[in-house]
Amino acid sequence: MRQSKKQHGMAAAAPIGFTVIMRVEMPNEPGSFGVLASAIGDAGGIIGAVDMGSVSRSAIVRDVTITVPSEPIAEAVRRAVEKIEGVKVVFVSDSTFLAHIGGKIQMEPKVPVKTRQDLSMVYTPGVARVSMAIAADPRKAFQLSIKRNTVGVVTDGTAVLGLGDIGPLGALPVMEGKAMLFKQFAAIDAFPICLDTKDVDEIVDTVEHIAPVFGGINLEDISAPRCFEIERRLVEELDIPVMHDDQHGTAVVILAALINAAQVVGKRMEDLTIVVAGSGAAGTATIKMLLKVGVRDIIPVDRAGAINRSDRYENSHWRWLAEHTNRENRRGSLSEVLRGTDVFIGVSAPGVLQPEAIATMARDPIVFAMANPTPEIMPEIAAPYVAVMATGRSNFPNQVNNLLAFPGIFRGALDSRARRITERMLIAAAKGIASIVGDDERNAEYIIPSVFDARVVDVVAKCVAQAATEDGVARRTLLLTEGEEATVPVPS
Repeated sequence: MRQSKKQHGMAAAAPIGFTVIMRVEMPNEPGSFGVLASAIGDAGGIIGAVDMGSVSRSAIVRDVTITVPSEPIAEAVRRAVEKIEGVKVVFVSDSTFLAHIGGKIQMEPKVPVKTRQDLSMVYTPGVARVSMAIAADPRKAFQLSIKRNTVGVVTDGTAVLGLGDIGPLGALPVMEGKAMLFKQFAAIDAFPICLDTKDVDEIVDTVEHIAPVFGGINLEDISAPRCFEIERRLVEELDIPVMHDDQHGTAVVILAALINAAQVVGKRMEDLTIVVAGSGAAGTATIKMLLKVGVRDIIPVDRAGAINRSDRYENSHWRWLAEHTNRENRRGSLSEVLRGTDVFIGVSAPGVLQPEAIATMARDPIVFAMANPTPEIMPEIAAPYVAVMATGRSNFPNQVNNLLAFPGIFRGALDSRARRITERMLIAAAKGIASIVGDDERNAEYIIPSVFDARVVDVVAKCVAQAATEDGVARRTLLLTEGEEATVPVPS
């Protein structure tokens, strides 16, 4: 896999394009549109469609749909058009913003209310019988209310991917998107809960108070180390599954990808020496999961270098890592401790991994560079040195994306009415994801299924539900009878 070194440097991340719709008023003269089109093209835009608005003797109004690779190019296109003599930009609409107008989710009734009988059945007086039944036996809430299939997506907006601490309102569109994905991929009704507090006690108390509505809680984009404490306390206090997706969803998909990557290079999981760059929420959860499946030597690295037993740490999570990892007590920078290792897993920052460091790794190195939107090293730079490469991006092979995990994990947890999500359930989810890539399909550019593979959620959900039963946390057992799914209640 080693080739001669090529020229390298920090490559720019490939842009993610979008479209703008520009309404322009221009002179009704021959050649005027050609001038407009040239200005747009010279500024970096690509015209996709032109729609006529209105026409008079002196002026024409057109809606021009333009594809641009980035916001700066979109602004450059606008400035170029505004400089054309006689042309007026009436407005510019961004397709991404248009998709968010009024939010991206809504609530709809499952039962139509068209007659007085309908009304009396779904509301008063008929609903009283259902309410009394639940009050007498709270377990019936799972059968007779939205609790059966609803997840609360809870955040304080302090660690939004790629954006940082942008607050609860700034985080709201992201949480809406998460709710959409729950519905689209796993038919789960999810709702964004954005809390205007960073206080751990207030967050825990609030989630406890609203928990009766939900069958599960998905914690999202809460900064470390507070996220560890919040999750731990909620798992202890609530009788419904709670999962911080930034920790465990990431860890599950990393494990799934690594299971297959190790097979591609012909190495056993227990023989791997792994360096994990980034010791926050995702890195810590990943390390713990890898230890659980038998990996024996993991070296955590943060900004100051390898976490080791010779240094003292105020952070209790780093102290735990120092005591349970880095068997040889290696010290030094990322490039220093990477020498001779088998795997690099990055959940840290752009550009921290250099190709020279990969060249010092063991035979057929595996590199998972998952910083988003710009990875620790760009795949085209790493290519001459790696055997298997994965990133968190959708425009390269082997995208390690939490979307492969959380819909199926919660689908399985809700279907089994699990009291909590256990390590066995998470590992089962990872193995389920990995199993979708068959022996005859697995190769260096296909170690993880697509997020759009329709098999993923079903496989993960069944693996998780079975593991919940084996761990004794399921309140309902799923049985397979002649290809059909049956349910058997489990006594509380």
